[in-house]
Amino acid sequence: MTDDDMLFDDDDFLVDDDAAPVAAAGPAAVGARGAAVPAPRVQPCAGDAWVVLVVDDEPEVHAVTAMVLSDVRFKDRPVTLLSARSAAEARTVLAARRDIAVVLLDVVMETDDAGLQLVRHIRHDLGNRAVRIILRTGQPGQAPERDVILAYDINDYKAKTELTSQKLFTTLVAALRSYEDILALETSRQGLRKIIDASASLFQARSMSLFASGVLTQLSAVLGTPVSGIVCAQRGRPGSRGPAAREVFILAGAGIYEGAADRPLADHAADPVVTAIAEALAAQANLYAADHMVLYIPTPNGREVVAYLQTGRPLTALDEQLVEVFCGKVSVGFDNLYLYEQLKRAHQATVVALADLAEHKDTDTGEHVLRVERMTEAVARRLRADGHYADQIDDIFLEQVGMASILHDVGKVSVPDAILQKPGKLTDEEWLVMREHAAAGGTILHRAARLVDGSSYLSLGADIASGHHERWDGGGYPRGLSGEAIPLAARIVAVVDVYDALTSARPYKKPWPREDAISYLRDQEGRQFDPRVVEAFLAVLAELDAAAADPDA
Repeated sequence: MTDDDMLFDDDDFLVDDDAAPVAAAGPAAVGARGAAVPAPRVQPCAGDAWVVLVVDDEPEVHAVTAMVLSDVRFKDRPVTLLSARSAAEARTVLAARRDIAVVLLDVVMETDDAGLQLVRHIRHDLGNRAVRIILRTGQPGQAPERDVILAYDINDYKAKTELTSQKLFTTLVAALRSYEDILALETSRQGLRKIIDASASLFQARSMSLFASGVLTQLSAVLGTPVSGIVCAQRGRPGSRGPAAREVFILAGAGIYEGAADRPLADHAADPVVTAIAEALAAQANLYAADHMVLYIPTPNGREVVAYLQTGRPLTALDEQLVEVFCGKVSVGFDNLYLYEQLKRAHQATVVALADLAEHKDTDTGEHVLRVERMTEAVARRLRADGHYADQIDDIFLEQVGMASILHDVGKVSVPDAILQKPGKLTDEEWLVMREHAAAGGTILHRAARLVDGSSYLSLGADIASGHHERWDGGGYPRGLSGEAIPLAARIVAVVDVYDALTSARPYKKPWPREDAISYLRDQEGRQFDPRVVEAFLAVLAELDAAAADPDA
């Protein structure tokens, strides 16, 4: 007996228990015994439809299945059928579609075990563990149920003779429910993996703005949304007082909020965004809307952080759960970064105070060390951008070199004020005393660096203090180093320090015209200064000039 004989010898196959099949199906659905009935044309799948693949070499099976499932809805989503007349054709469909929820699969097609081989292909070759596979066979003896269930990763086994329309409906809905649960588990697993990866990445950030920017990026990755139209804000900036302490300031932004960091939210966001953030702060709770969400992230130390994300779609319950897990992870990070930045500011304040003392208690020279700090970091970044000294200028170097440069003249604490503040030219004896400050500064900072394992900015500061009076041609002091034997940080500070000293008023001199100072730097390339550092410094200077000329650029 063929599959076709079994199909139509059993009056209950795919027939509504309470309705006549012909009336329900229409004239094209069921043909005479053995007659060819065209398989239903595959319709484009709506984005929210359940996709079911029917794999069978009997045209009538496709037609009757389509008839029975035509009005089936599960969780208010319709069913869209795809058809394959052979296992080979099914392989092509499965390779092209990853959204197939259920496969209704015949066993005997082009070969006696074509369906079973397709099961192996789906599970092993395609690695698709989510799709639910329901075997339907007209010849159970060809593939005994016990053997098939044990040997093949299928989810149900039905003889065609037992499948009434009601049983097919029940079987399909059970499979769709299982498929939905599997997808939810997989989505949750992937989301948690993203959160773990995001946390590892985020906690490498060393500044609040970088950390906040990373929160925006990783939130978007967890939810699968573009990093656009997002803002992360904090109530009150560190050190703010009075009304400003209650304002909302942007920590980092993306999309239309790019570049708005450290500015008042009300001045740089649309009214609906400001209102939504205010509501989240007032409610001290997350708010979810149809196309955006506002996350209220309280930190263990009592600070408040808010993240606004334009999602473009409503979030599912699982999305919200993942977001809340993510917020719990990052709330501690905001506190840690806040404390880190406070500690860093305290260090910087101490360093500046020490530098001011070394710079003979003069306000202008105190500003000198801050200018040197800014320009030193800018020149280092320019050198790396130009591909110079890439093996030396890493992220830690860039983070520490500016602060380290503040200490370049710390050795002057050992020089008497009478020499430091002398308005005229120094005598030979006084000059010898003055020259000792470089070695003295290096010794002081090297000793301090050893107390903190030698890897802090103090170690870099020691290189700068002892080396920024060395010359590229070897004619400097205190050790007569030349070329790249002089530490890179010292070579950078040498250029920055000389330019700022030349263009600033000092007790013993008037400021040089800017053009004369630039000419001096160019004249000393390859003699006093590292040529690459001079070129990087002049490039930074040109960028600053351009920015000053066009502040809106």
